[in-house]
Amino acid sequence: MNAEKQKTLGGSFSLSGKGLHTGLNLTVTFNPAPENTGYKIQRIDLEGQPVIEAIAENVVDTHRGTVLQKGEARVSTVEHGMSALYASGIDNCLIQVNGPEFPILDGAADIYVEQIKKVGIVDQNAPKDYYIIRKKIEVRDDESKSVITILPDKDFSITAMCSFNSKFISSQFATLDSIDKYSTDIAPARTFVFVRDIVPLLEANLIKGGDLDNAIVIYEQQVEQEKLDKLADLLHVPHIDATKIGYIQHHPLRWDNECTRHKLLDIIGDMALIGKPIKGRIIATRPGHTINNKFARLMRKEIRKHEVQAPIYDPNDEPLMDNIRIRQLLPHRYPMQLVDKIVAMGATTIVGVKNVTANEPFFQGHFPQEPVMPGVLQIEAMAQCGGLLVLSQLHEPEKWSTYFLKIDNVKFRHKVVPGDTLLFRVELISPVRHGISSMKGYMFVGDHVVSEATFTAQIVKNEE
Repeated sequence: MNAEKQKTLGGSFSLSGKGLHTGLNLTVTFNPAPENTGYKIQRIDLEGQPVIEAIAENVVDTHRGTVLQKGEARVSTVEHGMSALYASGIDNCLIQVNGPEFPILDGAADIYVEQIKKVGIVDQNAPKDYYIIRKKIEVRDDESKSVITILPDKDFSITAMCSFNSKFISSQFATLDSIDKYSTDIAPARTFVFVRDIVPLLEANLIKGGDLDNAIVIYEQQVEQEKLDKLADLLHVPHIDATKIGYIQHHPLRWDNECTRHKLLDIIGDMALIGKPIKGRIIATRPGHTINNKFARLMRKEIRKHEVQAPIYDPNDEPLMDNIRIRQLLPHRYPMQLVDKIVAMGATTIVGVKNVTANEPFFQGHFPQEPVMPGVLQIEAMAQCGGLLVLSQLHEPEKWSTYFLKIDNVKFRHKVVPGDTLLFRVELISPVRHGISSMKGYMFVGDHVVSEATFTAQIVKNEE
Protein backbone atom coordinates (compact mmCIF):
# COMPACT_ATOMS: atom_id res chain seq x y z
CA MET A 1 0.00 0.00 0.00
CA ASN A 2 1.56 3.27 -1.09
CA ALA A 3 1.15 6.18 1.31
CA GLU A 4 -1.03 8.89 -0.20
CA LYS A 5 0.65 12.28 -0.61
CA GLN A 6 -0.55 15.76 0.26
CA LYS A 7 -1.81 17.70 -2.75
CA THR A 8 -1.92 21.28 -3.95
CA LEU A 9 -3.00 23.05 -7.12
CA GLY A 10 -0.95 22.73 -10.29
CA GLY A 11 -1.29 26.48 -10.87
CA SER A 12 -3.29 29.55 -9.87
CA PHE A 13 -6.75 30.51 -11.06
CA SER A 14 -9.01 33.52 -10.45
CA LEU A 15 -12.78 33.92 -10.43
CA SER A 16 -14.74 37.17 -10.40
CA GLY A 17 -18.33 38.06 -9.66
CA LYS A 18 -20.74 39.66 -7.22
CA GLY A 19 -20.66 39.04 -3.51
CA LEU A 20 -23.94 37.48 -2.38
CA HIS A 21 -24.35 39.67 0.69
CA THR A 22 -22.36 42.81 -0.17
CA GLY A 23 -23.18 43.01 -3.89
CA LEU A 24 -19.56 44.10 -4.50
CA ASN A 25 -17.60 43.05 -7.57
CA LEU A 26 -15.00 40.68 -6.17
CA THR A 27 -12.13 38.52 -7.37
CA VAL A 28 -10.81 35.47 -5.56
CA THR A 29 -7.56 33.74 -6.57
CA PHE A 30 -6.59 30.21 -5.55
CA ASN A 31 -2.84 29.53 -5.45
CA PRO A 32 -0.60 26.52 -4.82
CA ALA A 33 0.88 26.39 -1.31
CA PRO A 34 3.73 24.42 0.32
CA GLU A 35 3.02 21.15 2.09
CA ASN A 36 1.57 21.37 5.61
CA THR A 37 0.22 24.87 4.90
CA GLY A 38 -3.45 23.94 5.04
CA TYR A 39 -5.93 26.53 3.82
CA LYS A 40 -5.10 30.21 4.25
CA ILE A 41 -7.20 33.19 3.11
CA GLN A 42 -5.51 36.53 2.45
CA ARG A 43 -7.34 39.87 2.27
CA ILE A 44 -5.16 41.59 -0.33
CA ASP A 45 -7.30 44.75 -0.24
CA LEU A 46 -6.40 45.52 3.38
CA GLU A 47 -3.26 47.17 4.71
CA GLY A 48 -0.60 44.56 5.37
CA GLN A 49 -2.60 41.97 3.43
CA PRO A 50 -3.51 39.97 6.57
CA VAL A 51 -3.91 36.19 6.40
CA ILE A 52 -6.71 34.25 8.09
CA GLU A 53 -6.15 30.58 8.84
CA ALA A 54 -9.23 28.73 7.57
CA ILE A 55 -10.00 26.74 10.73
CA ALA A 56 -13.21 26.25 12.70
CA GLU A 57 -12.09 28.39 15.65
CA ASN A 58 -11.83 31.44 13.38
CA VAL A 59 -15.53 31.27 12.42
CA VAL A 60 -17.35 34.24 13.96
CA ASP A 61 -20.77 34.10 12.27
CA THR A 62 -22.91 31.35 10.74
CA HIS A 63 -26.18 33.23 10.17
CA ARG A 64 -26.37 32.91 6.36
CA GLY A 65 -22.99 31.44 5.56
CA THR A 66 -19.60 30.83 7.11
CA VAL A 67 -17.70 33.95 8.17
CA LEU A 68 -14.02 33.81 9.16
CA GLN A 69 -12.24 36.57 11.04
CA LYS A 70 -8.82 37.24 12.52
CA GLY A 71 -8.19 40.69 13.93
CA GLU A 72 -9.76 43.23 11.60
CA ALA A 73 -9.65 40.89 8.61
CA ARG A 74 -12.98 39.26 7.85
CA VAL A 75 -14.21 37.16 4.93
CA SER A 76 -17.57 35.49 4.35
CA THR A 77 -19.31 33.08 1.97
CA VAL A 78 -16.23 30.85 1.88
CA GLU A 79 -18.06 27.52 2.08
CA HIS A 80 -18.53 26.79 -1.63
CA GLY A 81 -14.88 27.35 -2.51
CA MET A 82 -13.69 25.42 0.56
CA SER A 83 -16.06 22.57 -0.31
CA ALA A 84 -14.57 22.27 -3.80
CA LEU A 85 -11.00 22.26 -2.43
CA TYR A 86 -11.73 19.61 0.18
CA ALA A 87 -13.68 17.35 -2.17
CA SER A 88 -10.94 17.65 -4.82
CA GLY A 89 -8.37 16.37 -2.31
CA ILE A 90 -6.45 19.66 -2.08
CA ASP A 91 -4.61 19.90 1.25
CA ASN A 92 -2.70 23.14 0.83
CA CYS A 93 -3.92 26.36 -0.79
CA LEU A 94 -3.42 30.11 -0.39
CA ILE A 95 -6.61 31.97 -1.31
CA GLN A 96 -6.40 35.69 -2.04
CA VAL A 97 -9.54 37.84 -2.15
CA ASN A 98 -9.91 41.58 -2.76
CA GLY A 99 -12.92 42.13 -0.52
CA PRO A 100 -14.96 40.90 2.44
CA GLU A 101 -16.44 37.80 0.79
CA PHE A 102 -15.96 35.28 -1.99
CA PRO A 103 -18.04 35.94 -5.14
CA ILE A 104 -21.21 33.84 -5.18
CA LEU A 105 -20.75 32.88 -8.88
CA ASP A 106 -23.61 30.49 -9.79
CA GLY A 107 -24.47 29.72 -6.16
CA ALA A 108 -22.86 26.28 -6.33
CA ALA A 109 -19.33 24.82 -6.36
CA ASP A 110 -19.10 23.48 -9.92
CA ILE A 111 -17.23 26.52 -11.28
CA TYR A 112 -14.54 26.04 -8.62
CA VAL A 113 -14.28 22.34 -9.46
CA GLU A 114 -13.92 23.09 -13.18
CA GLN A 115 -11.06 25.52 -12.53
CA ILE A 116 -9.32 23.08 -10.18
CA LYS A 117 -9.44 20.46 -12.92
CA LYS A 118 -8.06 22.95 -15.47
CA VAL A 119 -4.97 23.90 -13.44
CA GLY A 120 -4.53 20.33 -12.24
CA ILE A 121 -3.63 18.75 -8.92
CA VAL A 122 -0.04 17.88 -7.98
CA ASP A 123 1.35 15.53 -5.35
CA GLN A 124 3.70 16.92 -2.73
CA ASN A 125 6.33 15.10 -0.68
CA ALA A 126 4.61 15.00 2.71
CA PRO A 127 2.17 12.16 3.45
CA LYS A 128 -1.54 12.98 3.56
CA ASP A 129 -2.61 13.01 7.19
CA TYR A 130 -6.11 11.52 7.47
CA TYR A 131 -7.94 11.52 10.77
CA ILE A 132 -9.56 8.10 11.05
CA ILE A 133 -12.77 7.85 13.05
CA ARG A 134 -12.48 5.02 15.61
CA LYS A 135 -15.68 5.63 17.61
CA LYS A 136 -19.06 7.32 17.28
CA ILE A 137 -18.88 11.11 17.70
CA GLU A 138 -22.02 13.22 17.86
CA VAL A 139 -22.92 16.88 18.24
CA ARG A 140 -26.42 18.29 18.81
CA ASP A 141 -28.12 21.67 18.78
CA ASP A 142 -31.28 21.56 20.89
CA GLU A 143 -32.66 24.82 19.55
CA SER A 144 -32.60 23.79 15.88
CA LYS A 145 -32.94 20.04 16.63
CA SER A 146 -29.90 19.52 14.42
CA VAL A 147 -27.67 16.49 14.87
CA ILE A 148 -24.43 15.47 13.16
CA THR A 149 -23.07 12.00 13.84
CA ILE A 150 -19.88 10.49 12.47
CA LEU A 151 -19.23 6.75 12.59
CA PRO A 152 -16.15 4.63 11.85
CA ASP A 153 -15.71 3.73 8.18
CA LYS A 154 -12.72 2.99 5.98
CA ASP A 155 -13.84 5.65 3.48
CA PHE A 156 -15.59 9.04 3.56
CA SER A 157 -19.33 9.41 3.00
CA ILE A 158 -22.16 11.76 4.00
CA THR A 159 -25.92 11.45 4.26
CA ALA A 160 -27.88 14.66 4.82
CA MET A 161 -31.52 14.68 5.94
CA CYS A 162 -33.43 17.96 5.83
CA SER A 163 -36.82 19.15 7.00
CA PHE A 164 -37.60 22.63 5.67
CA ASN A 165 -40.68 23.46 7.76
CA SER A 166 -42.57 23.88 4.52
CA LYS A 167 -45.73 22.42 3.00
CA PHE A 168 -44.24 22.93 -0.47
CA ILE A 169 -40.96 21.06 0.08
CA SER A 170 -41.23 17.79 1.93
CA SER A 171 -38.44 16.24 3.94
CA GLN A 172 -35.51 15.27 1.71
CA PHE A 173 -32.29 13.35 1.95
CA ALA A 174 -29.12 13.23 -0.13
CA THR A 175 -26.14 10.89 0.02
CA LEU A 176 -22.57 11.13 -1.20
CA ASP A 177 -21.20 7.61 -0.88
CA SER A 178 -17.91 8.37 -2.64
CA ILE A 179 -16.02 11.65 -2.78
CA ASP A 180 -15.26 10.83 -6.43
CA LYS A 181 -18.92 11.59 -7.23
CA TYR A 182 -18.79 15.09 -5.75
CA SER A 183 -18.16 16.93 -9.03
CA THR A 184 -21.22 15.42 -10.73
CA ASP A 185 -23.64 14.78 -7.86
CA ILE A 186 -23.03 17.62 -5.39
CA ALA A 187 -20.96 20.51 -6.81
CA PRO A 188 -23.70 21.75 -9.22
CA ALA A 189 -26.33 22.04 -6.44
CA ARG A 190 -27.24 25.73 -6.00
CA THR A 191 -27.93 27.70 -2.86
CA PHE A 192 -31.56 28.48 -2.09
CA VAL A 193 -33.75 30.87 -0.13
CA PHE A 194 -37.42 31.04 0.83
CA VAL A 195 -39.37 34.18 -0.05
CA ARG A 196 -40.48 34.35 3.60
CA ASP A 197 -36.80 34.74 4.60
CA ILE A 198 -35.84 37.36 2.02
CA VAL A 199 -37.27 40.44 3.76
CA PRO A 200 -35.44 39.74 7.08
CA LEU A 201 -32.23 39.14 5.10
CA LEU A 202 -32.59 42.43 3.26
CA GLU A 203 -33.33 44.19 6.55
CA ALA A 204 -30.13 42.62 7.94
CA ASN A 205 -28.25 44.25 5.04
CA LEU A 206 -27.62 40.87 3.40
CA ILE A 207 -28.13 39.26 -0.06
CA LYS A 208 -27.46 42.50 -1.95
CA GLY A 209 -25.96 40.39 -4.72
CA GLY A 210 -28.60 37.68 -4.79
CA ASP A 211 -30.53 37.00 -8.00
CA LEU A 212 -32.09 34.15 -9.93
CA ASP A 213 -28.76 33.32 -11.58
CA ASN A 214 -27.13 32.36 -8.28
CA ALA A 215 -29.95 31.03 -6.11
CA ILE A 216 -33.13 29.00 -6.13
CA VAL A 217 -35.96 31.15 -4.73
CA ILE A 218 -38.83 29.20 -3.17
CA TYR A 219 -42.27 30.83 -2.99
CA GLU A 220 -44.35 28.55 -0.78
CA GLN A 221 -46.49 30.87 1.36
CA GLN A 222 -48.85 33.15 -0.56
CA VAL A 223 -48.50 36.91 0.04
CA GLU A 224 -50.30 39.92 -1.37
CA GLN A 225 -49.48 40.70 -5.00
CA GLU A 226 -48.30 44.21 -4.08
CA LYS A 227 -45.82 42.90 -1.51
CA LEU A 228 -44.51 40.27 -3.91
CA ASP A 229 -44.07 42.87 -6.68
CA LYS A 230 -42.15 45.16 -4.32
CA LEU A 231 -39.89 42.28 -3.35
CA ALA A 232 -39.30 41.41 -7.00
CA ASP A 233 -38.26 45.00 -7.67
CA LEU A 234 -35.80 44.93 -4.77
CA LEU A 235 -34.24 41.76 -6.18
CA HIS A 236 -34.37 42.97 -9.79
CA VAL A 237 -36.40 39.95 -10.92
CA PRO A 238 -39.60 39.77 -13.00
CA HIS A 239 -43.00 40.03 -11.33
CA ILE A 240 -44.90 36.76 -10.88
CA ASP A 241 -48.48 35.84 -10.11
CA ALA A 242 -48.84 35.80 -6.30
CA THR A 243 -51.38 32.98 -6.52
CA LYS A 244 -48.91 30.57 -8.12
CA ILE A 245 -46.88 28.75 -5.46
CA GLY A 246 -43.59 27.23 -6.59
CA TYR A 247 -39.99 27.90 -7.54
CA ILE A 248 -39.02 31.32 -8.87
CA GLN A 249 -36.07 30.69 -11.15
CA HIS A 250 -34.48 31.21 -14.53
CA HIS A 251 -33.26 27.63 -14.70
CA PRO A 252 -35.03 24.36 -13.83
CA LEU A 253 -34.06 22.32 -10.78
CA ARG A 254 -31.08 20.09 -11.44
CA TRP A 255 -32.49 17.44 -9.06
CA ASP A 256 -35.70 17.14 -7.08
CA ASN A 257 -33.57 17.21 -3.92
CA GLU A 258 -31.20 19.96 -5.09
CA CYS A 259 -31.71 21.95 -1.87
CA THR A 260 -30.56 19.04 0.29
CA ARG A 261 -27.65 18.32 -2.04
CA HIS A 262 -26.60 21.92 -1.50
CA LYS A 263 -26.82 21.42 2.26
CA LEU A 264 -24.45 18.48 1.81
CA LEU A 265 -22.13 20.70 -0.23
CA ASP A 266 -22.10 23.18 2.67
CA ILE A 267 -21.29 20.43 5.18
CA ILE A 268 -18.17 19.56 3.20
CA GLY A 269 -17.19 23.23 2.97
CA ASP A 270 -17.49 23.65 6.73
CA MET A 271 -15.67 20.34 7.30
CA ALA A 272 -12.72 21.75 5.38
CA LEU A 273 -12.15 23.95 8.44
CA ILE A 274 -11.30 20.86 10.52
CA GLY A 275 -7.82 21.05 9.02
CA LYS A 276 -7.46 17.36 8.14
CA PRO A 277 -9.22 15.02 5.73
CA ILE A 278 -11.50 12.58 7.52
CA LYS A 279 -12.25 8.91 7.05
CA GLY A 280 -15.68 8.17 8.47
CA ARG A 281 -19.40 8.11 7.72
CA ILE A 282 -21.35 11.30 8.49
CA ILE A 283 -25.10 11.37 9.10
CA ALA A 284 -26.43 14.93 9.31
CA THR A 285 -30.00 15.71 10.39
CA ARG A 286 -31.18 19.29 9.77
CA PRO A 287 -27.67 20.47 8.90
CA GLY A 288 -26.77 24.15 8.73
CA HIS A 289 -23.69 26.31 9.15
CA THR A 290 -24.15 26.60 12.93
CA ILE A 291 -24.25 22.86 13.65
CA ASN A 292 -21.61 22.28 10.96
CA ASN A 293 -19.23 24.61 12.77
CA LYS A 294 -19.95 23.00 16.13
CA PHE A 295 -19.10 19.66 14.55
CA ALA A 296 -15.87 21.01 13.01
CA ARG A 297 -14.78 22.48 16.36
CA LEU A 298 -15.52 19.21 18.16
CA MET A 299 -13.53 17.27 15.56
CA ARG A 300 -10.55 19.59 16.03
CA LYS A 301 -10.68 18.90 19.78
CA GLU A 302 -10.77 15.16 19.10
CA ILE A 303 -7.79 15.45 16.77
CA ARG A 304 -5.78 17.35 19.37
CA LYS A 305 -6.54 14.61 21.90
CA HIS A 306 -5.39 11.90 19.48
CA GLU A 307 -2.79 13.75 17.47
CA VAL A 308 -0.90 10.54 16.72
CA GLN A 309 -3.22 7.78 15.55
CA ALA A 310 -2.50 4.08 15.43
CA PRO A 311 -2.53 2.60 11.93
CA ILE A 312 -5.54 0.53 10.90
CA TYR A 313 -4.61 -3.13 11.13
CA ASP A 314 -6.72 -6.06 9.96
CA PRO A 315 -5.06 -9.41 10.78
CA ASN A 316 -7.09 -11.00 7.97
CA ASP A 317 -5.20 -9.00 5.32
CA GLU A 318 -2.24 -10.56 3.53
CA PRO A 319 1.03 -8.97 4.73
CA LEU A 320 3.33 -7.14 2.33
CA MET A 321 6.28 -8.92 3.96
CA ASP A 322 5.99 -12.04 6.06
CA ASN A 323 8.49 -13.43 8.54
CA ILE A 324 10.44 -15.23 5.81
CA ARG A 325 10.82 -12.16 3.59
CA ILE A 326 11.94 -10.07 6.57
CA ARG A 327 14.72 -12.58 7.29
CA GLN A 328 15.89 -12.19 3.69
CA LEU A 329 16.30 -8.42 4.16
CA LEU A 330 17.48 -8.13 7.77
CA PRO A 331 20.49 -9.92 9.27
CA HIS A 332 18.72 -10.37 12.63
CA ARG A 333 17.87 -13.86 13.84
CA TYR A 334 16.29 -15.35 16.97
CA PRO A 335 16.04 -13.89 19.53
CA MET A 336 16.68 -10.49 17.92
CA GLN A 337 14.28 -10.48 14.96
CA LEU A 338 11.64 -8.21 16.48
CA VAL A 339 9.30 -7.61 13.53
CA ASP A 340 6.87 -10.38 12.53
CA LYS A 341 5.36 -8.84 9.40
CA ILE A 342 4.92 -5.64 7.39
CA VAL A 343 1.30 -4.73 6.64
CA ALA A 344 1.64 -1.37 4.85
CA MET A 345 4.43 0.56 3.17
CA GLY A 346 4.81 3.66 1.04
CA ALA A 347 7.71 5.80 -0.11
CA THR A 348 8.12 7.42 3.32
CA THR A 349 6.07 5.33 5.78
CA ILE A 350 5.98 1.71 6.92
CA VAL A 351 3.69 -0.19 9.29
CA GLY A 352 4.86 -3.36 11.00
CA VAL A 353 3.54 -5.84 13.57
CA LYS A 354 5.04 -7.83 16.44
CA ASN A 355 3.04 -10.20 18.62
CA VAL A 356 4.46 -10.29 22.14
CA THR A 357 4.09 -13.70 23.82
CA ALA A 358 4.94 -15.02 27.26
CA ASN A 359 7.67 -17.13 25.61
CA GLU A 360 9.89 -14.15 24.72
CA PRO A 361 13.38 -14.95 26.10
CA PHE A 362 13.86 -11.49 27.59
CA PHE A 363 10.97 -12.07 30.02
CA GLN A 364 13.13 -14.62 31.89
CA GLY A 365 15.08 -11.75 33.42
CA HIS A 366 12.89 -8.68 32.74
CA PHE A 367 11.09 -9.28 35.08
CA PRO A 368 10.13 -12.85 36.02
CA GLN A 369 7.38 -11.83 38.46
CA GLU A 370 6.08 -8.94 36.34
CA PRO A 371 7.23 -9.39 32.72
CA VAL A 372 7.77 -6.11 30.82
CA MET A 373 9.33 -5.72 27.37
CA PRO A 374 12.60 -3.76 27.73
CA GLY A 375 12.47 -0.24 26.35
CA VAL A 376 15.69 -0.70 24.40
CA LEU A 377 14.11 -3.62 22.52
CA GLN A 378 11.08 -1.49 21.71
CA ILE A 379 13.40 1.04 20.08
CA GLU A 380 15.27 -1.77 18.33
CA ALA A 381 11.99 -3.15 16.95
CA MET A 382 11.00 0.27 15.58
CA ALA A 383 14.45 0.67 14.04
CA GLN A 384 14.21 -2.74 12.34
CA CYS A 385 10.91 -1.64 10.86
CA GLY A 386 12.53 1.58 9.61
CA GLY A 387 15.42 -0.43 8.21
CA LEU A 388 12.98 -2.45 6.12
CA LEU A 389 11.55 0.81 4.76
CA VAL A 390 14.88 2.18 3.52
CA LEU A 391 16.29 -1.18 2.38
CA SER A 392 13.21 -1.92 0.29
CA GLN A 393 14.02 1.13 -1.84
CA LEU A 394 17.51 -0.12 -2.75
CA HIS A 395 18.61 -2.28 -5.66
CA GLU A 396 19.53 -5.69 -4.23
CA PRO A 397 18.50 -4.76 -0.66
CA GLU A 398 19.78 -8.10 0.67
CA LYS A 399 23.35 -6.79 0.19
CA TRP A 400 22.88 -3.84 2.58
CA SER A 401 22.34 -3.30 6.32
CA THR A 402 21.36 -0.34 8.49
CA TYR A 403 23.20 0.73 11.66
CA PHE A 404 22.20 3.17 14.41
CA LEU A 405 24.02 6.50 14.48
CA LYS A 406 21.82 8.41 16.90
CA ILE A 407 18.63 8.10 18.98
CA ASP A 408 16.74 11.17 20.21
CA ASN A 409 13.48 12.17 21.87
CA VAL A 410 12.77 8.73 23.30
CA LYS A 411 9.55 8.44 25.31
CA PHE A 412 8.03 5.40 27.01
CA ARG A 413 4.37 5.94 27.82
CA HIS A 414 2.97 2.51 28.75
CA LYS A 415 4.28 -0.92 29.67
CA VAL A 416 4.41 -3.64 27.02
CA VAL A 417 3.46 -7.05 28.43
CA PRO A 418 2.80 -10.59 27.17
CA GLY A 419 -0.31 -10.74 24.99
CA ASP A 420 0.19 -7.28 23.47
CA THR A 421 0.15 -6.85 19.71
CA LEU A 422 2.59 -4.10 18.78
CA LEU A 423 1.98 -1.89 15.76
CA PHE A 424 4.94 0.13 14.50
CA ARG A 425 4.58 3.21 12.35
CA VAL A 426 7.89 4.58 11.13
CA GLU A 427 8.24 7.47 8.71
CA LEU A 428 11.16 9.19 7.06
CA ILE A 429 11.69 12.71 8.37
CA SER A 430 13.70 13.65 5.29
CA PRO A 431 14.88 11.91 2.11
CA VAL A 432 17.83 9.52 2.44
CA ARG A 433 21.04 11.41 1.59
CA HIS A 434 24.55 9.99 1.35
CA GLY A 435 23.36 6.76 2.95
CA ILE A 436 21.99 8.53 6.04
CA SER A 437 18.32 8.23 7.00
CA SER A 438 16.42 10.08 9.74
CA MET A 439 13.17 8.55 10.94
CA LYS A 440 10.41 9.05 13.49
CA GLY A 441 8.94 5.91 15.00
CA TYR A 442 5.82 5.23 17.05
CA MET A 443 4.79 2.00 18.69
CA PHE A 444 1.14 1.34 19.55
CA VAL A 445 -0.84 -1.14 21.58
CA GLY A 446 -4.44 -0.71 20.52
CA ASP A 447 -5.06 3.01 20.13
CA HIS A 448 -2.37 4.02 22.62
CA VAL A 449 1.17 5.17 21.87
CA VAL A 450 3.42 3.09 24.13
CA SER A 451 6.77 4.43 22.94
CA GLU A 452 8.28 6.76 20.38
CA ALA A 453 11.70 7.89 19.22
CA THR A 454 13.59 9.73 16.53
CA PHE A 455 16.58 7.89 15.17
CA THR A 456 19.28 8.27 12.56
CA ALA A 457 20.80 5.29 10.78
CA GLN A 458 23.48 4.67 8.19
CA ILE A 459 23.01 2.33 5.24
CA VAL A 460 26.14 0.22 4.77
CA LYS A 461 26.92 -2.38 2.10
CA ASN A 462 27.60 -5.82 3.53
CA GLU A 463 31.03 -7.34 3.19
CA GLU A 464 31.20 -9.98 0.46
